[in-house]
Amino acid sequence: MDFIPVNEPLLNGNEKKYLCECIDTGWISSEGPFVKEFEEKLSASVGRKYGIAVSNGTAALEVAVQALNISEGDEVIMPTFTIISCAMAVTKRGGIPVFVDSDRDTWNMRTDQIESRITSKTKAIMMVHLYGLPVNVDEVLSIAKKHHLKVFEDAAEMHGQTYKGKPCGSFGDISIFSFYPNKHITTGEGGMVVTDDEALAERCRSLRNLCFQRNPRYVHEEISDNYRFTNLQAAVGLAQLERLDEFVQKKRKMGRYYTEMLSDIKGVSLPIPKDSYAENIYWVYGILLDDSIEIDNRTMIKKLGEKGVGCRTFFWCMHEQPVYREQGMYENEHYPVAETLARKGFYIPSGLALTEEQMSEVVRRLKETLTEIL
Repeated sequence: MDFIPVNEPLLNGNEKKYLCECIDTGWISSEGPFVKEFEEKLSASVGRKYGIAVSNGTAALEVAVQALNISEGDEVIMPTFTIISCAMAVTKRGGIPVFVDSDRDTWNMRTDQIESRITSKTKAIMMVHLYGLPVNVDEVLSIAKKHHLKVFEDAAEMHGQTYKGKPCGSFGDISIFSFYPNKHITTGEGGMVVTDDEALAERCRSLRNLCFQRNPRYVHEEISDNYRFTNLQAAVGLAQLERLDEFVQKKRKMGRYYTEMLSDIKGVSLPIPKDSYAENIYWVYGILLDDSIEIDNRTMIKKLGEKGVGCRTFFWCMHEQPVYREQGMYENEHYPVAETLARKGFYIPSGLALTEEQMSEVVRRLKETLTEIL
């Protein structure tokens, strides 16, 4: 029985050609010409003036948070249902993540809860688009304007997605992308900060590179890390970006196939194909176990793994993270929808290299497993 991985990237475009150019010219470091070209083309693709490539998506968040001067005691409102990178970028600066629950249909943050969480210490809102559909951007921007708050946009999973026709990654003061292998555009590891603010972009470039000064170089007035992005990564990213429209179409086709083939099974909820803002881009194809199924997502993943299907759980809620609970944070906070997603949600193989034959096998093995459980 062949194992079907949860994700496998598609690297059959110009990736090898551009990588060979890096090797032939000797430009493999962060000083190589592909880096600037990738920054310019990626930022232009989402309508931003400036792009700053960094070592990964987490680094992009950390650079963005520091660039906007989040510091000790500052509160940043965000979804509890997200990856820890979002909260960690804030807590590393001494800030305090403040959470809202998730929407049951889109799995995104409930924007109608944001205003009630604002205090005198609130400095920013971090809107995180999750799993394939965008957040209600208009409401976030309206609240931020009313209360004079900064807006981070985490578009890590949203390459090629739009909100009301405008590219995700183009909203708020600063946006970030990730290029991890399961993203629509991958560079192996990598990320990017994009913004329209020239001063903010220049600050991000400094933060990316240990806060070196131009003159004298080795004198530092601020501390940061080495978040540099290599020419090798940028070469792969450019080749991937050339095919983004093709990749988006393929992902949506995969999503439609899974939905059609799984719509008749009991015991699960499938991702909605669209909402009033956008058509689902199916970053991954998520499935939510209903209450009629007593097992949790981890048990389900184990059962599917035994049948040769690689799966992964949804994110674990930030307010339930042991690292924060041990610090006495969020002890009495509960977000019921997010907690359900964390315990009952998982995603099945949906990487760009997945074949139709593999998808058919995933459907067959998933149905077989659910029949055994029910």
